[in-house]
Amino acid sequence: MTPAPGLPRWVYVPASIATVLIVLPLLALVVKADWAQFPALISSPASQAALLLSIRTCLASTALCLVLGVPLAVVLARGPRWMTRLLRPMILLPLVLPPVVGGIALLYAFGKLGLLGHYLDAAGIHLAFSTSAVVLAQTFVSLPFLVISLQGALASTGQRYDDVAASLGAPPTTVLRRVSLPLVMPALVSGTVLAFARALGEFGATLTFAGSRQGVTRTLPLEIYLQRESDAQSAVALSLLLVSVAAVVLAVVGAQTWRPGGWR
Repeated sequence: MTPAPGLPRWVYVPASIATVLIVLPLLALVVKADWAQFPALISSPASQAALLLSIRTCLASTALCLVLGVPLAVVLARGPRWMTRLLRPMILLPLVLPPVVGGIALLYAFGKLGLLGHYLDAAGIHLAFSTSAVVLAQTFVSLPFLVISLQGALASTGQRYDDVAASLGAPPTTVLRRVSLPLVMPALVSGTVLAFARALGEFGATLTFAGSRQGVTRTLPLEIYLQRESDAQSAVALSLLLVSVAAVVLAVVGAQTWRPGGWR
């Protein structure tokens, strides 16, 4: 067999620069942290409230992404081609929009005087500047990560196994649940993790649409920004806490994904 060609030596230079660009800022947090005061800095009532609120809202938004995103990904992958061409660019928009723009868009859609919010407000449902607004903002920015990951996996696997199951008499829902989704489980898991991680770090859309009310809408990123103005060491400690939570989630899921038989 012909041996595989090696990598050009020059590619290691930009690859090393890219690695340093990612690792160095995180290393700076570790070096600059006041480790003697770290437990006290992250255990204040405001910090704990922000962390718990972030975890609750991220779990809720991730669940919402699964409920809405899986069907949307299936439609994009297996639906009519014209529908995919129409919907996919719109689904991708939140990935490139500035978060503040997303927050303003949500405000004008679901706020008190928004397109839909006007009717919701008349019905006694107030979304803006509430915990529900945090969940909605997180879902808006993180849903595309799940949809695009799953849609690509569904498109690459094709429909041959689905056709076999259908020819044996399985109804469409059974084919989706027992054949299509198990085949793309790694992509579904990775997309879910990406959605959770994106929701965990959401700042701009949350601040614009939900505000910064302690215990109600002030998530951990908002608390970090607030502490940055008054207590820099507390902001560093909370930043490390946020990085640690995200790293644990990625590590646990990565271990399950890559081990033999994981997520099957």
